[in-house]
Amino acid sequence: MRTTIFSTPILTPFLRTISIVILKILGWQTRGGELPHQKFVLIGAPHTSNWDFPLMLMVVLKLRLRVFWMGKHTLFPFPFAGFMKWLGGIPINRSASHNVVRETVRQFKENKDLVVLVPPEGTRSKVARWKTGFYHIANMAEVPILMGYVNAEKKEAGFADFFYPSGDVEGDLEKIREFYHPIKGLIADNS
Repeated sequence: MRTTIFSTPILTPFLRTISIVILKILGWQTRGGELPHQKFVLIGAPHTSNWDFPLMLMVVLKLRLRVFWMGKHTLFPFPFAGFMKWLGGIPINRSASHNVVRETVRQFKENKDLVVLVPPEGTRSKVARWKTGFYHIANMAEVPILMGYVNAEKKEAGFADFFYPSGDVEGDLEKIREFYHPIKGLIADNS
């Protein structure tokens, strides 16, 4: 896997320290701890604001995860594409079928450790229905889903617990959404 903000020698520990200080100054608490085995799909919800991104970076740095995240391809314009990829980004063109699920499953099979962060809403706006790509990736790769969250009401962010897909997409999604139901994002109306 390529070097990212989460795995750059010397710079990553420095950025981790800065992240811890900034989170403390802002009054944000993190939940979760360092995970020895890092092979799972991480979902982050609710995704309601552009500020979710820097907050997510700081939380992930503090919790020592090595994450790759999926984002729409328009977030990777020239000349910033290299920088966005160094931040862990994987550009996804949602206007065309590129077998993203199949390719991500292949990456899980070929790598000992891999964490892919997917915002299940697919947008910062309020949605009635989540996208299911994250679920299909986890189910087909036979890896768990780690439920990450941003709870602006409590100024708390991190991850809760692992969810193991059963193959019952609708039933499992209902259980996952049940966990997120009381959580309010940075823009509560979009939660």
